[in-house]
Amino acid sequence: MKKTFFSHDKNFYVALFPLLIIISLQNLISYSVNMADNIMLGAYSQNALSGAALVNQVFFLIQQAAVVIGDGLVVIASQYWGQKRMEPIRQITGMVLKIAFCLGIFLILLCSLFPGAILGFFTSDTAILSEAESYLQIIKYTFLLYLVTQVLLSALRSVETVRIAFVISCVSLVVNVSINYTLIYGRFGFPELGIRGAAIGTMISRCLEFLIVFIYVIKIDKKLKLFSDKAVFHIDKLLRSDYVKVAVPVFISGMLWAISVPMQTAILGHLSSDAIAANSVASTFYQYMKVVVLAMSSASSVMMGKAVGKGDLDEVKATARTLSVLDVCIGMILGAVLYFTKDFLLAQYTLSPTAAQLAEQLIIIMAIVMVGMAYQMPVGSGIIRGAGDTKFSLYVNMISTWGIVLPLSLSAAFWWKWPIPAVVICLQSDQIFKGLPIFLRFRSYKWIHKLTRDK
Repeated sequence: MKKTFFSHDKNFYVALFPLLIIISLQNLISYSVNMADNIMLGAYSQNALSGAALVNQVFFLIQQAAVVIGDGLVVIASQYWGQKRMEPIRQITGMVLKIAFCLGIFLILLCSLFPGAILGFFTSDTAILSEAESYLQIIKYTFLLYLVTQVLLSALRSVETVRIAFVISCVSLVVNVSINYTLIYGRFGFPELGIRGAAIGTMISRCLEFLIVFIYVIKIDKKLKLFSDKAVFHIDKLLRSDYVKVAVPVFISGMLWAISVPMQTAILGHLSSDAIAANSVASTFYQYMKVVVLAMSSASSVMMGKAVGKGDLDEVKATARTLSVLDVCIGMILGAVLYFTKDFLLAQYTLSPTAAQLAEQLIIIMAIVMVGMAYQMPVGSGIIRGAGDTKFSLYVNMISTWGIVLPLSLSAAFWWKWPIPAVVICLQSDQIFKGLPIFLRFRSYKWIHKLTRDK
């Protein structure tokens, strides 16, 4: 037991910790692009903050679409990477790029034709809706570039190339903060544009992200070599079938969960304007801590796919156990950090007394929730799904989120009329309803699936 419970492969640790650190930093800085909008708009006006928060719920769906189609790519490509077979990875990447392009065009058209209907789902406050429409009018053009950029970064991540994502995030943050400061408040002789200035900063940042990763893939990358041959333009029917089998459960699962998140925001949004602002602040800091968990999930997926591709079953199990213990430790640390920094974080915002008190209560709830989330997400979406079992997460999300959490939360908010903190506890209770089945599934080891085809 001492020999096999944790992985004793030095190469595993040499690969894992740099991967985890770089992805965490990349996620942290990338999320700071949205955080910059949040903090600066929070200091500008509460309506501008709430308007951007509503649009960010729409962007969250797009972000999750990018994550799930990229995760489908990583799950299968990382197994081929374990076998050092590059041509199938290029072909799969080409297919996913086409999907991202078509989805991006569709989303831009949707937001152009029905902006009022989309944003009106989250709140009926006309002042907030006016700010949100101004923000969406500009930021919608970034959706296509963002999707394509994330697919390229996912392809690079599947072969353990992650530093370029970190560089891109750093550049994007600096540019976005600089433009925000200039255009939101009207500094250095520029006009004071408020929320539109924040949207312009985000748009320019997304353009730079795309240009950098595209140039890197074309000129610098030595592993993936995406355009070194015509494989990226070739659609192999068998590979397409393999990707669809993997990606469809991942996509449905991810989008079911992603759609539920703005629905949760909508529940709070229809309670009070203070609830919108408080949830925006609390969720922002929660998401800031969550980037580490997302990094662990991403790193776990790559490490598990690579291990399964190599074919050593004992090492696959030892790797999974090691990762699961790290998840629990990380969750406890992040929860503690969130709790003990809450006063400093809240001091950065200009909120009404009611919203400020409510935000503090929600942050305490989020700190506790963090521990459960830090286990169930990396194990479910990283270890289990990364090893090839993509259907289990679909079942868990369907039952826990849509069958239990949302009905419970709607009842608590509009039928039982519970206080807002109690409603938030209901909204976050999926950590319990997901955590137990994920733990039981993990212990079974029935989630180890080989996805690659023989040469």
